[in-house]
Amino acid sequence: MWRVLKHFRRRAVSVTQQQVLEALKRVRSPRGVALPDAGVLSPITANDGKVFFSINVEASEARAWETTRAEAEAAVRAIPGVTMAMIALTAERKAGAAAAPAPRQGGVQPVSAHRPHQHQNPADSPMSRQAPIPGIAAVIAVASGKGGVGKSTTAINLALGLRDLGLKVGLLDADIYGPSVPRLTGLQEKPQLTPEKKMIPLSRFGLSIMSIGFLVEEDSALVWRGPMVMSAINQMLRDVAWGTLDVLVVDMPPGTGDAQLTLAQNVPLKGAVIVSTPQDLSLIDARRGLAMFRKVNVPVLGIIENMSYFQCPECGTRSDIFGHGGARHEAERLGVPFLGEIPLHMDIRSTSDAGNPVVESEPSGPHAAIYRTIASAVRDQLKDAIAAA
Repeated sequence: MWRVLKHFRRRAVSVTQQQVLEALKRVRSPRGVALPDAGVLSPITANDGKVFFSINVEASEARAWETTRAEAEAAVRAIPGVTMAMIALTAERKAGAAAAPAPRQGGVQPVSAHRPHQHQNPADSPMSRQAPIPGIAAVIAVASGKGGVGKSTTAINLALGLRDLGLKVGLLDADIYGPSVPRLTGLQEKPQLTPEKKMIPLSRFGLSIMSIGFLVEEDSALVWRGPMVMSAINQMLRDVAWGTLDVLVVDMPPGTGDAQLTLAQNVPLKGAVIVSTPQDLSLIDARRGLAMFRKVNVPVLGIIENMSYFQCPECGTRSDIFGHGGARHEAERLGVPFLGEIPLHMDIRSTSDAGNPVVESEPSGPHAAIYRTIASAVRDQLKDAIAAA
């Protein structure tokens, strides 16, 4: 996606769907006809110079259509007024058809329905052959089985805690469906491009930061198909000039879908942090998320219990609104580290909403100390990877 961004600062010119179709008529498909006549295009979204659509073909044809996709992307990019274009190739299998062979590289590989045998050699896993991201010692995912558990707030404060431990840290907002990092950081600028057409991450609080939210309006409703999610996340990881980082913290979308599998199967993750509230419903989903990372051989660095308890600022009475201790017990049951408890507190919420997270805005406060303790436990598990970089 990012390699097709050009001249962010120029004034956007209205681009219509008809202009896009006219440009695509110059692209020949493998079926021997102009692309708009091949019957493979999804509805085209053209808004404020941003163009999105997908090319939908059978899985067995995907390899032959990749050149067409690239030519279509170039044709759309050349339209005056286009500032961003993303064309995804959607390869779908017809009902009853045999599955196409998995691509050797660049795509999402299938996940086994069974956990690897305990004696399996990790070097035999396809995960061990993933290409690293140059300059980044360790990539970790902050994930949750469901939304609404405070994952994004936890991710940015964890990143700030790692920063306070003396590490060079980046933060990638990979929550394609609901990017929160622009609000959490107060950043509204558009990223610039290097001469090599890579995105330059924005900088705040000493972090290198990238988010899909920097490129779309906060109230925009974008419908992301699975392949578009995969393409966006891969390009945010590999087409960004991250520089040299000790740790890249990735704020994942909730759940166990395309985004999680894309990251786990295409990037050598050093670990995942699971965020959950104490209540049973949240823990059930957290358990699924943990199981998914284990299936794809990603180490689970631990579980964080967010909104662990509420302590009244007036009377000091403690209330376990969502229960208490559920995440700790789950961590013990599953044999993974328990990283800590974060309370439900107005200061954490208000500083996040104001774009000045609590570790940055109240560095000497008790909540910042909790996040730094969690960050220290995460750093200790990553020390070999960081030292080897």
